Amino acid sequence: MAWNEPGGNGNNPQDPWGSGNRGGGNKGDQGPPDLDEVLRKVQDQLNRIFGGKSSGGGQGGRASGGFNSVLLLVLIIVVAIAWAAMGFYTIDQQERGVVLRFGKYSETVTPGLHWNPPLIDDVRKVNVTRVRSLDHGAQMLTEDENIVEVNMSVQYVVADPKAFVLNVRDPEASLSQATESALRHVVGSSEMHSILTEGRETLAASVQERLQEYVNRYGTGLQVSRINIENAMAPKQVQSAFDDVIKAREDEQRVKNEAETYANGVVPEARGAAQRVLEEANAYRDEVVARAQGDAERFLKLMNEYHKAPEVTRERLYLDTVENVYANSAKVIVDGKGSNNMMYLPLDKLAEASQDAKAARKMAAQSSSLSNGDIQQLTDEVLNELRKRQAVSTTTREGR
Repeated sequence: MAWNEPGGNGNNPQDPWGSGNRGGGNKGDQGPPDLDEVLRKVQDQLNRIFGGKSSGGGQGGRASGGFNSVLLLVLIIVVAIAWAAMGFYTIDQQERGVVLRFGKYSETVTPGLHWNPPLIDDVRKVNVTRVRSLDHGAQMLTEDENIVEVNMSVQYVVADPKAFVLNVRDPEASLSQATESALRHVVGSSEMHSILTEGRETLAASVQERLQEYVNRYGTGLQVSRINIENAMAPKQVQSAFDDVIKAREDEQRVKNEAETYANGVVPEARGAAQRVLEEANAYRDEVVARAQGDAERFLKLMNEYHKAPEVTRERLYLDTVENVYANSAKVIVDGKGSNNMMYLPLDKLAEASQDAKAARKMAAQSSSLSNGDIQQLTDEVLNELRKRQAVSTTTREGR
C-alpha cells in the first residue's frame, strides 16, 4: 500500500512528513503535509545555523515562527540583490578607474561596464583626455637685477591616473607651487631685455622643461602639454620708462637695418664701377697694344715696298697724306707758284649746299602732291637761303 493511499491508519512508515501524529489531531486523517510544519522545520534549521533555539509548543508558536523565518529569508535575499546591483558601474571613453580594495590600490580599469564588490572596493574615476589649465602670475628679479611681471598659463593632462590619485594629496596645488619655482628659476637666469622682447618663446620652452621635471619628481602623474606666456612687462610704476627704453632700442635696430640696407646697395655698386674701370683699362691697353703692333707691322711692310720702288712709293704716300688732310679740313687755300693770288675753297659751305640741295629734292619728292604755288614758294626759300650763305661767305673772305 502506498503511503498516501486512503484507509491508512496514519502510522505508515513510508510517510515522509510524519503526519501520523500531527498536533494531537485525528490519527486517521490522511491529507497533504501541513505548510506550517514545513516552515517550522526551515525555521529550526535556520535557528540551528545561527545558534538559536528550536521552535516548540503548539500550533500558534509554529505559525509565528514560520512567518518570521520567511520574512528574514526574503529580507536577506533582497539585501543581497541590492548589494550586488550597487557594484555595477561604467567608465567613459575619456576616463580611467582607479580601484581601491579596503583602501589599498588594486587595479586601474579601462572604459566599459565593470562590477566591484560595494563597500569593499572604492572606484575613483579620472578624466585622462581633458586639457586642464592653470593661470599663474608673479613679479620676480631677472639676472640683471630688474623687476618684471610675468603672467602665464599652464595646460596639462593626467598621464598616470594611479599616481594622480594616490601619490599626492592635491596635485593641482603641487603643480602651482612647481610652476612658481620653475618660472622664478628661469627668469632669474635670464636678462630683462630678452624676456620683454624676443625671448618669450625660449622662456616658455625652458619653463615647460623644468616644470615637467619637477612634477615627474613629485610623482603627480601630470603631463605638461603647453606653456603660454600671456604677458611679460615691467611693473606699472616704471612702465613708461621701460616703454621709452624699448622704443629707443627699436629705433636703434631700425637705424642699423637702414644702414645695412644702404651699405648693401652702395658696396656692390662701387664694386661694379671698379670692375668696369678695370675692364675698360684692360680694353684700352689691348687696343693700344694691338694698334701699335699693327702700325709697326704696316711700317715694316711699307719699308719693304719702298726699297723695291722708292719713287712710286713716295708719290703714293704723298697723295694718301694729302687726301687725309683734305678729308679732315673744312677750308682749303691754294697758292700757285710765282703768283701772289691765292684761291680759297669753302669746302664746308659747298658740302652744306650739297646737303641742302639733297634735302630740297627730298622735300620736293615728298610734296609731289602740293600745288605749283607751294612748290614755287619752297624753291624761293631755298634760293634765298643759299644767297644769304654766299653773301656771308664773301664778306668773311673780304674781311680776311
